[in-house]
Amino acid sequence: MVFLAGFPVMMPDPGLLFWTTFIFLLFWFIMSRVAFKPIANSLKERETDIQNALDEAKKARQEMANLQAENEKLLAQAREERTAILKEAKEAKEEIIAEAKERANAEYKRRVESAMQDIENQKLAAMVDLKNQTGKLAIEVAEKILRKELTNNPDQVAFAKSLVDQIKLN
Repeated sequence: MVFLAGFPVMMPDPGLLFWTTFIFLLFWFIMSRVAFKPIANSLKERETDIQNALDEAKKARQEMANLQAENEKLLAQAREERTAILKEAKEAKEEIIAEAKERANAEYKRRVESAMQDIENQKLAAMVDLKNQTGKLAIEVAEKILRKELTNNPDQVAFAKSLVDQIKLN
C-alpha cells in the first residue's frame, strides 16, 4: 500500500465507504422527494411552454402567409379594378369626344342650312324688290309714253276712257 502523508491512497476504509454511500443515498432520496419532482415539473412546464410558443409561431407564420396571399389577391383585384376604371374612363372620353363632334357637325350643318336659307330668302327678297322696281320703272315708262301719245291722238284718248270705264265696272 502506498501511503501519502499517512493516508492510504488505494484502499478506502470500509466504514468510510459505508457512511459515504448511506449519506449519498439519503441525500438522493431527500432530493428526489423535495427537488427532483419540482425540477422535473419545471422542465416539463418549460417544454410545454416552448412547444406552445413554437406552435403559436407556426400559426403566426401560417397567418402571415395567408395575409400575404390575401394581400396579393387584393392587390391583383385592385389592379384589375384600376384597369377597368381606366378603360371605362377612356371609353367615356371617346364617347364624349364623339358626341361633341357629332353635336358640332349638327350645329355646323344647321348653321350652313340657316345661312343657305337666309341667302335664299335674301335672294328672293332681292328678286321681288328688283321685280317691283322693274315693274315701277316699266309703269313709269309706260305712263310717260302713254301720256305723250294720249295727248296727241284722239283715238287713244277714247281707248283710255273705255279702259277707265271697264276698271270702274269691275
